[in-house]
Amino acid sequence: MSTTAADCPQQWCIGGACDGARLDSLLTPEARWLWEQLAVRADRCGEPSMTGGTTVITAPAAPRQRAAVLGLVGSRILAPGERRRIQLKELTLRLRQHGAHLTPGAVAAHAAGRALGCTAAERARQVARTTRLRQLRARLTGALPGHARLRPADEAWEELHRTGRVARVLQHPAPEQLLRTEAEVLRLLPPQGRIDRRMLAFRATGDPHGLDAGTDLAGLVLAEAAAAGLTAPGMPPRAAWDILGVDLDRLGGGLLSLGVHPDGCLVPARFPLVLPPATLTDVTWSAPPHTGCWVFVTENPSVTAAALKLPPTIPVRLLCTVGTPSATELDALARLADSGWDIAVRADFDASGIQHVRAVLHAVPGARPWRMNADDYVRSLHPSPFQPTPLDTERLPDTGWDPALDAALRANGRPAYEEGLIDQLLADLLKGHPPSGTPAPGRTSA
Repeated sequence: MSTTAADCPQQWCIGGACDGARLDSLLTPEARWLWEQLAVRADRCGEPSMTGGTTVITAPAAPRQRAAVLGLVGSRILAPGERRRIQLKELTLRLRQHGAHLTPGAVAAHAAGRALGCTAAERARQVARTTRLRQLRARLTGALPGHARLRPADEAWEELHRTGRVARVLQHPAPEQLLRTEAEVLRLLPPQGRIDRRMLAFRATGDPHGLDAGTDLAGLVLAEAAAAGLTAPGMPPRAAWDILGVDLDRLGGGLLSLGVHPDGCLVPARFPLVLPPATLTDVTWSAPPHTGCWVFVTENPSVTAAALKLPPTIPVRLLCTVGTPSATELDALARLADSGWDIAVRADFDASGIQHVRAVLHAVPGARPWRMNADDYVRSLHPSPFQPTPLDTERLPDTGWDPALDAALRANGRPAYEEGLIDQLLADLLKGHPPSGTPAPGRTSA
């Protein structure tokens, strides 16, 4: 049966090579192995017709399959597993007996049910697009003012490529516009001083949410900062923006305070107060009434909520970072310690929580871990969690204040949370000091 162009509606063949061809005798199940190998070669080399040059085929084990191509690839039946180099020009001439314009690529395309050579062609298009974007980025960053806080180097493109950021740019519906907008963000970054992220986003994009977490634009700017060495890979976004002089929210976040207030601030007992970054930047703390007064620092607001139920006649001094402490919060804690207060810090027993504690111990050299040893960890493990969460041991920082804690974390392989020790924490708050045996202060590298 002859094939017509109408039989090839998806244009598998170039120039209608299958028009009028008799393909039935070529596309037998026994001969399919040959065309499948040719299809792989066409995709790899980007030659959809395959009318010239040579290629190597490998014979299958089945005798009927090897016999099915006799006359197409030689006059001798191939041996099982035999590799033979064939001349594509000669194969084309043999195929012309089945169709005046037939090519090896056309038969292989019909066997595969698709157009061939697309992989190589798409790869070439991708390389061309990537090259154009790299050149555009170089022009845009080269036009940035000399005092720009962040001036990406052309060499950093390879780092962006390695981390997958270039692929994200290529997938963006308007990659060129994304790069131009990024350059505008970099131009507007203050060389000195600070700017609110919403204001920066509005000036650069017209949308106050244009640099929100999860947007391609925010991800690209932070990736450029990491590639330039201004920030560290994997750094929390708030900390990375802080280094770039960008405030995520000067009036939101900060420290949740209970019984610890700035100098001159009169707040009723058990009245929780949020100290936002704008306040913490310039906050001054009053000196403690006597030596040995402790301020407890925790990670989760649930501890603060539980502390609200303690008797109001007992002074409770508790600060909650509500997650990862920012550089502003760490600096405020350091100044609190400089005012004479002793600092005890704790967090969840997971990679982030351990890092939180390390960050406070580094910023406040006199601070002490609070119920953050191996026994505390084991005691706070839930006996029967509904869906146990595995501990990310690859990201687990060093626990220099208690090496046994690191061993216990890795041995159990599960995180534990502050809520698991809530009774002990409340008892410490009532006493006003951490338990005896708390590790002595010592500076911890961040």
